[in-house]
Amino acid sequence: MRQLDEVVAARAHRLDSRHRVMQEIAYYQLEHALEVQVSCTFAWKWQTDIRNWDDPPAQFRLEGPFAEGTWGTTLLPGQEPLRWEVREVRPEQSFILAMPLDGAALSFEWRFDVVSDRRTRITQRIVLTGDNSAAYGAQVQRGFESTLACMERIATAMEAALASATRAG
Repeated sequence: MRQLDEVVAARAHRLDSRHRVMQEIAYYQLEHALEVQVSCTFAWKWQTDIRNWDDPPAQFRLEGPFAEGTWGTTLLPGQEPLRWEVREVRPEQSFILAMPLDGAALSFEWRFDVVSDRRTRITQRIVLTGDNSAAYGAQVQRGFESTLACMERIATAMEAALASATRAG
């Protein structure tokens, strides 16, 4: 019986260790997906053109082409500029915007999946990681709870841009 108790205790310790690791890996995570009535190519080109990013009062700047390693800045009234880097670009599939924080990191992972020739599933995953993640958790949660509404605005804008291009062309 003592051996069984030791095995159970050892397993519980491993599970607890895994739980702590999971907390360090992703302190906070939010994911939303939707389907938009545009091709994957159109969705990719539209979303990777920073001129289309419309999230008032935020303003966005990119210091070069939308490519892996390029740095950008988000400007919000009354706040210090927030710097981020474009990472893991897989054209027409996915990209990550990574924002280093003090002892933490915030990433915005975008994925584009073909549903049909004229329909794309877009997924945005927001992940907060790092030893100091707890210091940012509440602020990140408050700031990004409305991600679904933002994604709906993006889908509507994409579809309107395609309709406009179709009428003009």
